[in-house]
Amino acid sequence: MLKLCKISNHLLTVGIEGSNGDSMPEKKAINPGYQVGTDFISNHLIKEIDSTTIHAYPDIWLSGKDDSSHMAFMQRWPTSHLTDSEAIIKKPMIFSEFGKSSKDPGYSPSARDSFLNAVWQVMADGMQSYDDGYEIVLSQNPSTSSLITQQSNKMIALDHV
Repeated sequence: MLKLCKISNHLLTVGIEGSNGDSMPEKKAINPGYQVGTDFISNHLIKEIDSTTIHAYPDIWLSGKDDSSHMAFMQRWPTSHLTDSEAIIKKPMIFSEFGKSSKDPGYSPSARDSFLNAVWQVMADGMQSYDDGYEIVLSQNPSTSSLITQQSNKMIALDHV
C-alpha cells in the first residue's frame, strides 16, 4: 500500500509514538511502562518510509511520577530512538510531538521550561481556541520565549560550523 502512497518528491513517515515492540524485545525496557502495540524499528524499516518519528508526553505516560522522573525519561527516550534511527534503521528522526500540559496538577512555567530546554511547541497569538494544555503562546510566556531564542541561536551557530 505504501508504494501507492509514495510520491518521489514527498517525504513519507509513520507518525507513531515510538514504542519498541517484538522485533527487538530487549528494547521494550525503554518504553514508558506499557506496550501500545506498535514497533518502532519494524515500522520504520519499510523501504518507502523516509524518516522515523517519535512523540513524548511523559506527564501522561508516567502519570503520578515527579518532574525528575519525567526528565530522566526525556533523556533516555529520544537518545535511544536517535541511536536506533541512525544505527539500525539508517534514517533521520523527527521528534514530532511532545509536551508538558499546563493542565497537570502541580504545573509551573519553570518546570515546563526545564522540559522544553530540549523540545518545544509554539502557537501564535489568536490560536488559543486550539488550547490543549501543551501549547505555548510566546507573548504570554517570556521565560519560555527567552529559552527558545537561546536554542534557536544555538541552531543558527550550527549552520556556521
